This record gives sequence, C-alpha cells and structure tokens, in this order.
Amino acid sequence: MAIFAKLDENNIVEQIQSVSDDVAPTEEAGVAFLKQLLGADTNWKQSMKDGRKNPANIGYTYDASKDAFIAPKPPNHDSWTLNADTCEWEAPKAMPDDGKRYVWDEESSDYVEID
Repeated sequence: MAIFAKLDENNIVEQIQSVSDDVAPTEEAGVAFLKQLLGADTNWKQSMKDGRKNPANIGYTYDASKDAFIAPKPPNHDSWTLNADTCEWEAPKAMPDDGKRYVWDEESSDYVEID
C-alpha cells in the first residue's frame, strides 16, 4: 500500500489516503489515480518515498524545498527549533537518558521527571 497526503493551498495535510501498490507503482501514478477519483483540483504527495523525510500526518506541512512533512511545533514549546537535517522539532537540550520518564517544561527550559 502506498500512502498519499492531500494538501490544502498552504501545503497542510488535510487527508490521508491509501492506494494499492498495483494502482500506484510510482508517486505520479498514485497522484493521477487520486485526482481522477477525487478531483483534478486536489494536490497530493506520497507520504513515504525514497529521500523524503517523515511520514505525512493530518495537520503536518509539506515543505517542498526540504522534501519533508513537518509536524506542527509542539504547543508551549517556544524554545524548540526545527532540525534542518531531520525536519523534526528539538528541545534546546537533550532529554536525560537514565531510564526515567520526563516531560519538557518551557518555563524552566529543562526536562522535569514525571512519576
């Protein structure tokens, strides 16, 4: 199965659609099939394709210059930045790797252990 993302006029994913691999052996074939089935005025991108970063999900933005689907910035995470290589949001510091559970606290700009 090939997974395709329907993009709105701002390249935000608004729908996910699966298409059989025999119908969509290429991204172009899948896009043509979906446009014929659901409307020629729609914009589709295959979710996972060689070289494309991150799978599509509703609410993500497709960035053509990075060939990536980018998740919305997490709410209340103003200090996080987008990693240019992975196209994923990252905290200003790494989460502790000690087997405990943590959550990001924007006020202290640090991870806080949770029970």
